[in-house]
This record gives sequence, structure tokens and C-alpha cells, in this order.
Amino acid sequence: MSSSEETHLLVLKLSFVIVSLILFIVKIVLVVVVCRRRGRRSSSNTVSPDSPDTPNLTLTMVKFLDDMEREKPIRFTSPQLKIATNNFRNLLGSGGFGSVYKGDFSNGTTVAVKVLNGTSDKRIEEQFMAEVSTIGRIHHFNLVRLYGFCFDKCLRALVYEYMENGSLDKYLFRENKILGFEKLYEIAVGTARGIAYLHEDCRQRIIHYDIKPGNILLDAQFCPKVADFGLAKLYNRDSTHIIMTGRRGTPGFAAPELGMPLPKSHKCDVYSFGMLLFEIVGRRKNLDFNLPESQEWFPRWAWDKFEKGESRDLMTVCAIEEEDKEKAEKMVKVALWCVQYRPESRPLMSVVVKMLEGEVEIPAPLNPFHYLSAGSSPAIVAPMALNGSGFGSGSSQMVTGSSLVTETPITRRFEIEIASK
Repeated sequence: MSSSEETHLLVLKLSFVIVSLILFIVKIVLVVVVCRRRGRRSSSNTVSPDSPDTPNLTLTMVKFLDDMEREKPIRFTSPQLKIATNNFRNLLGSGGFGSVYKGDFSNGTTVAVKVLNGTSDKRIEEQFMAEVSTIGRIHHFNLVRLYGFCFDKCLRALVYEYMENGSLDKYLFRENKILGFEKLYEIAVGTARGIAYLHEDCRQRIIHYDIKPGNILLDAQFCPKVADFGLAKLYNRDSTHIIMTGRRGTPGFAAPELGMPLPKSHKCDVYSFGMLLFEIVGRRKNLDFNLPESQEWFPRWAWDKFEKGESRDLMTVCAIEEEDKEKAEKMVKVALWCVQYRPESRPLMSVVVKMLEGEVEIPAPLNPFHYLSAGSSPAIVAPMALNGSGFGSGSSQMVTGSSLVTETPITRRFEIEIASK
């Protein structure tokens, strides 16, 4: 090989090395630029605890918000929500918790923004943490979805999916019966599925404590979604009972034990669901003093009719069509089991779903109102085994009104009560 050829080959090799080195350097520069841009974007979308838009947070809230940023919900700023809601002009509803406004994001997503109000910052923090820490970490077809939240100095809000048809109570108590009984039955089953998921399929059991028609929202196809987790609590799944301070629930739907100094369990939600079933079947409020005395309290009247074998008369008074009577009678029997006075006698929500869908036979219910006839409240005692059908909680403790058994210690994290053995 001549010297000129060797020189040419050497030049080619050097050129290849130089080009490869340049390409390598360019790749490094591009990686650095992309990483810096992502870091700037992340910092711009995150509200620092020391920023002027952030209130003077307790260490608990700072840690809680930092933890939640690593979870699914998005942390919005107050300017973002003001733009989405057109400065909070479209009011959807209001209550003791605050007000709910309709909003639209630039990507076309319609949302419901729940602005929290309260008599104290501590109460707002409690409700905020209850909702974000429960519904913010789970997804189910029959649970309303939490898109995100805002906890700025001037705004504490929760951003939920928008439910076009509002709450179930609007359709139960109006004279114009928009929803047929078949659709109401589907709503009952879907609601039961959502509660069963909270109780039995989450990593930690979630107890809602406020199941009622006003907290069952309906989407465009009238599919039900359980909402309003402001009273909800997280508990370890192996805890059979928990100790809780303060009253919870809505009168008429709250389980009897919620008003007593006794351990509570997920069976509180089962009781409330039973009362919900009664209102669905009757399409009336459970308590109505405008009706004849025997019909004033629908659950007791339904039991009297069932006990006398006159369930068909009940169906007639409730204007249930012939083709729907079988489902309606099934719903009444399930409701009677759900509202049993003793929590241990109430079925699991997964069993409630199976009973409503006809997968398991429904035993003849016991009298859930015998304590009213006796004139005094009996003790809450150990469960009765019903052929392994899913009734009972597996607890063998006896608890009476004068003897409080506290076998599970309570720990607190972010002021969310978690019971563990």
C-alpha cells in the first residue's frame, strides 16, 4: 500500500472518530436540555409550602400534601380553578361542607369543583384529608373519580368528575317518575358494588359513614357513583371493630351504634344502604308524617307487611308494576337484613350484591325492629352463624351498653384513624 493510500485511510478513520465524538456530545447536550425543561415545568406546577399562595401549614399538612403529590390526584392552583370555573359562576349546589361549581378545562374535560367551607381550619383540613386520602387513591366504576385538589391560602377545593344527572334523591321523590323501576334496581346494584369495593377490595378498608340518596350521583347514562367522602375513614382490613370519636352519618340513615359508646365497623354502611334500598322501593322518604300512622315509617311498615305475608300489598301501594314485583320483593328482603339491629347480623356488602343479583338465596329475615317493640335497646352481642352465607364479621366479642371492649389499639397518621390488631 502506497504512502498516499495510507494517509487517505488515516484521514477517513480520524473523520469517523471526530463525527462520532460530535454526535455523542450533541446527545449529551440534548439530554441535559430536556431534563432542565422538565424540572422547570415540574417546579412551576408545584406549589411550594413557602409560596405566598400557600397558607401557614402545619407539619402534618405539609407532609400529607407532599405524599399526595406522589399519588394519582393532581394539585391545582387557585388561578387554574378560577379560570376553569369562570370565577366560580356556575353553582351546582351547596351544603354544610361548602359549594360545588361546574368547570371546564382547556382539554374539554368538564369537572365539579367542591369548594370547602367550615367553621374552623381544622375542620376543613379534616374533611380535605378524608376525601383526598380515600377516594384520591382508588378507582372503581361505581365510585366518583377525584381528578385533583387545591390547597392554597385563598382556596381549599376538590376537583371531581362532573355527573350530568346529579344525585339520586332528585329522582326518588318527584311526582314525575322519570326513572323506571328496572333502572332503579340497576342503581341499587351498582351502589352496592361500589360500597363492597370500599369494604373488601381496597388495600385498606374504607368506611363511608354517610350512604344516602343525596350522596349517590348519576352520570349521563344514570350509572350510580358513590360520592362525598368527607366523613370516610381508613382502617386496616384485619380490624373487626374500631373506636371513633364524634357523631357521624345522617339521621335516618345512620346505624344505631353510631349514637352509642360502642365499637363501630363497616357494618354501619350496610345499615345505611338498607335504608337507601327502602327509599328506592318506596320512592318516598322513609319518614313521612303526612301518611297514615301505620305507613309513617316505611321500613317498619315494610317489615309488618313481610311478616304477615302481605308483601304484594306493599308492592301495590308503592305502584310497582307486575313485571318488577319480584325484584322489588327481593330488595325489601335484602333491606330488612341490612338494617338488622345487631351489626353482626348484617351481611357483607359483597353478599348483598349476590343477593340482589340472585346468585345466592335470601334467607327469611329476622325482625330488625324488635327492640322498638320491647321498648328498650338490647345489647349488641356476638354474631349468629347463618350457614356460612357471609353474615357476621367474625368477631367473638360481646359488647353491652355498660361494658365497652377495646381490643384494638388506635394509631393516627395524618389524623386519619387507622385501627390495627
